[in-house]
Amino acid sequence: MLPCPGEVSWQLLAEVKLPREGTDGQPLGGFSATAMDPEGRSLWLLSDAPAPFLVPLHGIARLGENGGIPPVVGRRLRLTDANGQPFAHPLDGEGLVIKGGSFWIVSEGRRTLEQPPRLLRFQRATGRLQEAFDLPADWQAAPGRGLGSNQGPEALTLLPVSPAAPGGSGRPPSLLLAAERPLLQDPEGSLRLLHFGPLARSLAGNASPTTPQTAAPQPAFLPAGRLEVALEGPQWGLTELLAPPSSGLLLGLVRGYAAPNRWWARLVAFPLPASRPAGEHAPPLAPVRQWDLLAAGLSPDNWEALAVGPALADGRPTLLLASDDNFNVMQANRIARIAPRCPARP
Repeated sequence: MLPCPGEVSWQLLAEVKLPREGTDGQPLGGFSATAMDPEGRSLWLLSDAPAPFLVPLHGIARLGENGGIPPVVGRRLRLTDANGQPFAHPLDGEGLVIKGGSFWIVSEGRRTLEQPPRLLRFQRATGRLQEAFDLPADWQAAPGRGLGSNQGPEALTLLPVSPAAPGGSGRPPSLLLAAERPLLQDPEGSLRLLHFGPLARSLAGNASPTTPQTAAPQPAFLPAGRLEVALEGPQWGLTELLAPPSSGLLLGLVRGYAAPNRWWARLVAFPLPASRPAGEHAPPLAPVRQWDLLAAGLSPDNWEALAVGPALADGRPTLLLASDDNFNVMQANRIARIAPRCPARP
């Protein structure tokens, strides 16, 4: 992912604003997560609107190349409950992974029974809910414990799988999620990681009572260590994680905000956690590199989403970022594409 042997900077290839309306004439916005489809054709954006939806962007490989042709917004896919009905309570999806025929989404909690933090699986073809997994007790609301209201989880990524690992279409993916800010019982700057996958031992109470029983391996949650992240104020947080294949790195997108309209955006690289989930007392993962993305050219805005983009014609890998306009006229839905740039060599 970072081809330079020494220091590396980031080149902004392109940044475009998306329309505020979709092809159906309905508002677009609230984009809190993004992921390229496994076929490499489209970039999917997840909206945390009251009626949650996904929308694809086609032609993303042209962004920043071939004259800078902007991507084309496709048809939105509404997310519904298992019966195809709108959700009775807000979903607030904040992290997205596409695997096989499924969308995996983490929903942010509000410390209420109606809106707990969860990991959800949706059918890719229809947008219907297939499974819902409650996060472990340490992450749930309790006096002085759990995730703060509207403080995550915001980050979800697919972990690389060893070529020797057993596969199969019925095998659950290996996912890593993180809190936006420290849990109420944790020290400042320490963000918990949570592993979800087939290698985790079974824990009671992870799946909702409505989760169908199948013969496929049953995944579960296990602690996966912590990240050491400098959050410079109450409005700073980790908004996304990304584990690019074959990179050996875990990239984090850290966002900061100060009223009325001041923003920060940093890309932070950590060593990739061990394939075996770490215990609660494992040493935190410290950053190995970090970059100011606004200094690299990104517009000051609410950058929340991060994905691996198509490689450039010169072979360099790219990253795609999306901003969340919060349906606020002072902000915009932006898509940016960046690539690593090595320093000049003698």
